Amino acid sequence: MSHTIREKQKLLNRVRRIRGQIEAIERALTEESGCDDVLQLITSCRGAMNGLLAKVLEDHIRTHLVDTEAEHAGKHGDAREQLIDVVHSYFK
Repeated sequence: MSHTIREKQKLLNRVRRIRGQIEAIERALTEESGCDDVLQLITSCRGAMNGLLAKVLEDHIRTHLVDTEAEHAGKHGDAREQLIDVVHSYFK
């Protein structure tokens, strides 16, 4: 995943935030917080995980799945953007 090196710090920051969210879920369960609070924490964590997955997947698509040479950019660029749009809509 050489393409992740460019975004390494941003990705690590996302992972650290997710870790904090998981720890918050654990604390809420330990402290026997209400179901509404626990569900909100889980939903927030799931959204953060989906966002991380979407970012890494988008970078993968841009880097590995589509020939990015200038001579192919017109035709493939449109397909690449369409695929990325589909991925984004899936994770919303």
